[in-house]
Amino acid sequence: MTAPLLTLDRVSRRFDDGHVVALNDVSFQVAEGESVAIIGRSGSGKSSLLTLAAGMDEPDAGRVLWRGAAVSGRRGWAALRRRDIGIVFQEFFLLPTLTAVQNVALALMGQGIGSAEQRRRAEEALDALGLAERRHHLPTTLSGGERQRVAIARALVRRPALLLADEPTGSLDSANAAMVADLLFGLPRAQGAALVIVTHNEALAARCPRRIRL
Repeated sequence: MTAPLLTLDRVSRRFDDGHVVALNDVSFQVAEGESVAIIGRSGSGKSSLLTLAAGMDEPDAGRVLWRGAAVSGRRGWAALRRRDIGIVFQEFFLLPTLTAVQNVALALMGQGIGSAEQRRRAEEALDALGLAERRHHLPTTLSGGERQRVAIARALVRRPALLLADEPTGSLDSANAAMVADLLFGLPRAQGAALVIVTHNEALAARCPRRIRL
């Protein structure tokens, strides 16, 4: 039997010397190609769960497994994020001195892909998000919604096995939010990728076959 793509096994995370409990004994699994929504009120631990799933933080108790096996330290998780895990943060984290296409192509560096192919893939990802005419603009000249779409393109360009998205449509108007949602939910069908979305948007969450409420 094939192991789940991602497993969180009874994980707990506390802050402020243990006085603030973000997560307590939480378990769930994500299979290849599955779409899962993480929902709950503010402060319920949704974003903390996402950072644990990405290997950007470590649980105080429990285990986080990739394809049924433990990941070897921070370097192991960093390699997974370069290769197999795409992340869309609430903050965009775009480099202000690079154009939109350069920001997206940056995600492909260090993977043995030539610069021309990096650029082609970056342009393709931006085009899919309706940003063909904005690819040469710096982040400071883009609207908040456009910067959000550049950040999503950067996460998608590596064609990850798992995409983790923290409020991916939060900065978009209704038309662009619908377009981005359609693109994200097309991932499992098009690439066999798994999708985990943290969202307050009940309509967006309802598109996921599985919903986990914290």
